[in-house]
Amino acid sequence: MSLKTFVSEALTDFSTVAAVTPSSKYLAHAMLEHLPLAGTRVAVEFGAGTGAITHELLAQLPRNATLFVFEINRRFYDCLRRNISDSRVALIHTSAENLDIELRRRGVQRVDAVVSSLGLAFMPGRERHALFQKLLPFLHERSVFTQYHYIHGLQFVEGRLRQMHMAPLLRRYFDSVESKIVWRNLPPAHVFTCRMHRTPRHLGSSLIT
Repeated sequence: MSLKTFVSEALTDFSTVAAVTPSSKYLAHAMLEHLPLAGTRVAVEFGAGTGAITHELLAQLPRNATLFVFEINRRFYDCLRRNISDSRVALIHTSAENLDIELRRRGVQRVDAVVSSLGLAFMPGRERHALFQKLLPFLHERSVFTQYHYIHGLQFVEGRLRQMHMAPLLRRYFDSVESKIVWRNLPPAHVFTCRMHRTPRHLGSSLIT
């Protein structure tokens, strides 16, 4: 998919794209550099778009790993399906909010690495919190979650644009939240790396294998 087509789709359906250009290689590198990919068995990507980060993930994941890719935008999903033939990939055309249903349906009990390009700032607060509440039971003490957030930090609140600070949201769910700015992206973005350092208290022992 060309840059022109990506931008056209962003303008047409910004609620699902939440970006104006594909992620740069510098942003992709920053999103992956702290993930435990060499030892990952199960990885999840939210909001893959046209696959800029997906291809980098596949270049680093072991041959026996599985990458579950969630993409709600139909044109991006079709683009991914046409361009990615790797047997390690499971493309899922649905909202990330359905992650618990989709992962359990496929027998997944724990996830080692999560990469999120979701436009959390443009999601209602209840949806943001529901996403993390559904994700946490799949994480363990060595799991790593990364999320980027454009440096301008804008969000919609009651129909108005306001600035959103991502770190307070992430600290509600993770013990460690570190960030860096990637300037070589359009727009520049904060990349947040999040860790639990412990098994979530509500995660039953039956899920640990």
